[in-house]
Amino acid sequence: MADYVLVHGSFVGGDYWGETASLLRAEGHRVAVIEQLTTSAPDAAANGALAKDLEIVEEAIAALDGPVALVGHSSGGMVITEFADHPRVGHTVYVAAYWPEGGQSILDLLGGGMPPWLEALDDGTAQVVDDLDVRWKTLCADVELGKVEGALRAMRPTTLVDVATPSHAPEPRHPRTYVVCEHDQALPPAVQEMWAQRADHVERLPSSHQPMVSMPDRLAEVLGRITVG
Repeated sequence: MADYVLVHGSFVGGDYWGETASLLRAEGHRVAVIEQLTTSAPDAAANGALAKDLEIVEEAIAALDGPVALVGHSSGGMVITEFADHPRVGHTVYVAAYWPEGGQSILDLLGGGMPPWLEALDDGTAQVVDDLDVRWKTLCADVELGKVEGALRAMRPTTLVDVATPSHAPEPRHPRTYVVCEHDQALPPAVQEMWAQRADHVERLPSSHQPMVSMPDRLAEVLGRITVG
């Protein structure tokens, strides 16, 4: 039995971890899901900040017995990287996630500009372009559209401030796993493979960018094999 903290990425909340979290709990694991980071909250433009997100994750870690497997998806990788030397974290897991080195921001990892499926808004946030077909094909084309349409339409902006916030990326004190999503249209698998070279262990899933939606059972199986502590 292990303790897990699941951290979501931009534009969404923790609800998309629901089935994966339930499967892990069914195996006897304790699971804390970060329900909402401030950087992707409805009021992200006014209140979103990486420092606040770190506080939210810190509270979740402290509430568990530990050591914790800290799992981040997509831009959640920026958050979990800051806990590389945390004494209560026993393993960090990147799921199709950004993995910065010290001083790098998401903007740096994107090559200095945003991909065509993202757009900057006038209020200081960024959003996935308002085209349902683009959202579906970019994020989860391996799921029937009817099953994810509501979630795709409900996606919210994320603050642009944190897109340019550099990572501290402290020296790691525990193992790290990278889960490469081989059919990802949002974060190129080739880039994921490059980051995965720094991991102690690599897993691969034949998934879109959101394996917790397209294959939660396979993802839960991968996470369940993580050695913590």
